[in-house]
Amino acid sequence: MHLRQIISLFLLYVVSTTSAKRLIKPSERLLARQNANASAQQEGRVVGGTNADPGFASYQISIQGQYNGHWCGGSIIDKQWIITAAHCIDGYNPPYLRIITGTVEWDQPRAIYYADEFYTHCNYDNPEFANDIGLIHLNDSIVFDQYTQAIPLASKPLEDNAEAILTGWGDMAFGGPETKILQKLTLRHMSHKRCAEVYADEGILDVGHICTFTKEGEGTCNGDSGGPLISGGELVGLVNWGQPCAVGYPDAYASVYFYRDWIRRVMSGTCKTCHCEASNYPTFGSKK
Repeated sequence: MHLRQIISLFLLYVVSTTSAKRLIKPSERLLARQNANASAQQEGRVVGGTNADPGFASYQISIQGQYNGHWCGGSIIDKQWIITAAHCIDGYNPPYLRIITGTVEWDQPRAIYYADEFYTHCNYDNPEFANDIGLIHLNDSIVFDQYTQAIPLASKPLEDNAEAILTGWGDMAFGGPETKILQKLTLRHMSHKRCAEVYADEGILDVGHICTFTKEGEGTCNGDSGGPLISGGELVGLVNWGQPCAVGYPDAYASVYFYRDWIRRVMSGTCKTCHCEASNYPTFGSKK
């Protein structure tokens, strides 16, 4: 049995039993502040979203395995292209991925599509937590209607304190409860300088990140990874990482504006250096 086959099967099991969000290892300074907020978290303080109505965030998709439910979010950016976080797809076998569209209930899809390939940034996690962005190519074209639409890419940088809308099926608090209804939440963009000051001891916020923060009790959580942050009708961010969950720290996203050229080069098929890691791993029963 080849090592790739073992890894592929193990990752499929992990996908079927977990939902994703990258959680940073906090410094002593952040731990002290987090401990001060612990009572609010223990009292069941949720991420702070509200249920989205059918048709809201028609670009939102759910990434799922073949045998289980939602584990990551993503966005439709073209009829055969989904954008998400790299850590949502890195190491998985594309045929195992299901893309659920056109719904605010991840277990009640209007349509299901399948991946034939995906691309993660060649410098993903180099340095750690950087370049966390990926694209999924589908084996069929998405049918657009009032519940399913593509979202335009960011055309300009976000201004400080700009309003942005986050959507996702992530947990409503650290450790649960889960939600089957898409949640929506209005947040504010935090300048890169101010966000970097908060995470100065960690040193993991790079130029490809943007941040949001409003107040304790509002933010991203497990299962929101790869999901969209929208401002001015454009996709501006993809959920990357943060402190678990909504306990008073900024959340970090991959900046879509920063990665626009990479996105366009991959989608055009003209980038010969954009597919630097194998994704179609051998499966059991395949020829050696």
